[in-house]
Amino acid sequence: MKEKGHPKKGLIYLAGFMGSGKSTIGPILANTLGFEFVDLDKFVEQKAGKKIKEIFATDGEQAFRTIERASLVEVSGRTECVVSLGGGTIANEENFRLIRDSGVIVYLQLSPEEIAQRVHHRTDRPLLTAPDGNKLSPEEIQQRVGDLLMKREQFYSRADVIIQADRKRVGATVDEIVRRLRGFIDA
Repeated sequence: MKEKGHPKKGLIYLAGFMGSGKSTIGPILANTLGFEFVDLDKFVEQKAGKKIKEIFATDGEQAFRTIERASLVEVSGRTECVVSLGGGTIANEENFRLIRDSGVIVYLQLSPEEIAQRVHHRTDRPLLTAPDGNKLSPEEIQQRVGDLLMKREQFYSRADVIIQADRKRVGATVDEIVRRLRGFIDA
């Protein structure tokens, strides 16, 4: 069933916290639908010619967000495409409006505990490291995840489709997304 006010669109944005499975689920979902796949973080890295961690270290978060915004504008013009957003891409009203106006938002929701479990070993995410670049303790990671999730949830919760992704097989998650996209796209 088609939701009122949402025409069928061929641009699907996967939103969610880092570790929610966007980059894993995205290519499989795109393949299932016969769509192109774009990982926005990788797109940003290609545009900048360096890794996100390097952008944060040398130019700062604001420079990263500027490149991310330009990349988002570019990608939002595509059709028949699944876009894996960076965890914080949607957590800005201007970005949120662009994403909402150009496609369907699918939020891969995880509990803070599951997120912390999935990302505790990551050292490539600037927001999960100490200012000196060192790894945070498990308690500090849990706190950082909780704080960031609290700030971002106001945007995540406004998604068109919310998928509970805790401890679910990738295939089952993709199947659920395809089912739930009916009414938004010809899936």
